[in-house]
Amino acid sequence: MIGEIRDAETAQIAIRAAITGHLVLSTIHTNDAASSIARLVDMDIEPYLVSSSVVGVTAQRLVRKICTRCKTAYRPDHVEMMMLKLREPQTLYKGAGCPACNYTGYSKRTAIHEVLVVTREIRELIDRRATVDQIRQIAIRLGTTTLRDNCTKLVLDGVTTTEELVKVTYSVD
Repeated sequence: MIGEIRDAETAQIAIRAAITGHLVLSTIHTNDAASSIARLVDMDIEPYLVSSSVVGVTAQRLVRKICTRCKTAYRPDHVEMMMLKLREPQTLYKGAGCPACNYTGYSKRTAIHEVLVVTREIRELIDRRATVDQIRQIAIRLGTTTLRDNCTKLVLDGVTTTEELVKVTYSVD
């Protein structure tokens, strides 16, 4: 395990260990899973080494959950419907604020995730120095659920709010 990959030297150690057959688990701070690939290349790791050593990347963030004691239903406006890609109005929820949540409307947190599996197609993109957007588009086509899509599902399920969706995934899509 490598605590965090922050510089080229640490990245080289991680890649070298992975190529020699070791399972390497580490963290790297990026906006999403596809950006992690670009970050390694930006750290002067040759793309062919990245593509042959990385098998997957998980991105995660925490979102605040709606307080269950003051959770109230409402109908979304047109802007929220567009943001959530809703064709018909659907009941959404938010916290009104109460003593239990210190009048914030939120209590506790939950994680949203994005898992990018490095398939043959993704490897070829890495080798060709594809952009983050190109890698992300292919990953989505291959089944990756983005952080934003994962959070949108939590909004529609009444776990969190559109405000959290915007706040936590603003720089992702």
